[in-house]
Amino acid sequence: MNETTGLTETSPIARTVASTQSEMTEIILPNDTNVLGNLLGGRLMHFIDLTGAMAAFRHSRTHVVTAAMDHIDFIRPVRLGDLLTLKSSVNRAFTSSMEVGVKVWAENTRTGGVVHVASAYLVFVAIDEHGRLQRVPQLQPETPDEIRRFADALLRRKHREAEHKRRHEERLITAAQEETKEGES
Repeated sequence: MNETTGLTETSPIARTVASTQSEMTEIILPNDTNVLGNLLGGRLMHFIDLTGAMAAFRHSRTHVVTAAMDHIDFIRPVRLGDLLTLKSSVNRAFTSSMEVGVKVWAENTRTGGVVHVASAYLVFVAIDEHGRLQRVPQLQPETPDEIRRFADALLRRKHREAEHKRRHEERLITAAQEETKEGES
């Protein structure tokens, strides 16, 4: 283990986006729906998390944990009886984390019509069996779309880091204000 970074050292190689791609299909049953017959949002998030984890695992080849669901768009409802297809791939790999994009389609089993119903970005962190951070291979984007997603992932990471810093500073200010109030009591 590297004492400076806390990462377990391996000699990862670069992997392609195509090597990380994962796909999952589910049929929407009554237990998955609300009283209107639409897929529950939390159930969809569960499917997205599973599909995203598969891509992260394929890239890192070690245990992964969900660190963030950075963004999710619920575009259209998914109905009881629809076939749900989720596709994921790693957009960018950092030191021990990976951003994964997941896109979701619903197929009406009676008509065969397919519509885009949701998209999400998730961040996964690679760990070993003891919970220690693992270095992940670099990602090699090849197509123009993969290169665009690779660049966009860095922008989202910078936004996440800035937001994390803002919330941390806000908590420090709140804690200092609470200490001041306690001291005045």
